[in-house]
Amino acid sequence: MLKLENITKSFNGTTILNNLNVEVKDNSILSIVGPSGAGKTTLLRCIAGLDRPDSGTFILNDKPFDPAESTDTERIIGVVFQDFNLFPHLTVMENVTLAPKMVLKQSKDDAVNNAESILKELELSSHAGQYPFELSGGQKQRVAIARALAMQPQILCYDEPTSALDPSLRDAVGQVILNLKETGITQIVVTHDPEFAKNISDQILEVKPINK
Repeated sequence: MLKLENITKSFNGTTILNNLNVEVKDNSILSIVGPSGAGKTTLLRCIAGLDRPDSGTFILNDKPFDPAESTDTERIIGVVFQDFNLFPHLTVMENVTLAPKMVLKQSKDDAVNNAESILKELELSSHAGQYPFELSGGQKQRVAIARALAMQPQILCYDEPTSALDPSLRDAVGQVILNLKETGITQIVVTHDPEFAKNISDQILEVKPINK
């Protein structure tokens, strides 16, 4: 279980998050919704350790946890970025296996075997040898998810996973997220789409701009 207690974050004197509290249960899906500028992505970046809050505490499994400093962050929290951040010069397989080999020190065979299993689960096996420019938006999204899963995270975060997709692909991405829940992964989803959030979530956190 992940708890956020009194998380506060400001930029250039403007408070974005103010004493925010939320509890994310294991094997659940939390969606963070709200208008642009309300702090959705800022909150996600703090959870992932990409930004440090000004104050507040993270509690993971009843123990204090600092996402920005933990040496286990790569395995505890994974992130699927809005623009996918795939390496254009690497194939799908190379994108998925790079970090496990470099960070987790997996052998090439182990990394490939793990990647093959993940790609099969996400219906990407036939695309393993392709490069990102050869893929559709939905395929790139699934590759980004596969790359994050290859790091074996306890918690997987998504920043606007449907924003770059056609409406027809939104439900497919939602189904991927629901399927991953069955594997025991806790998921946190930032989305501008309340309907999408309602369809996939166990819990919805609505953040609002702080009155000046």
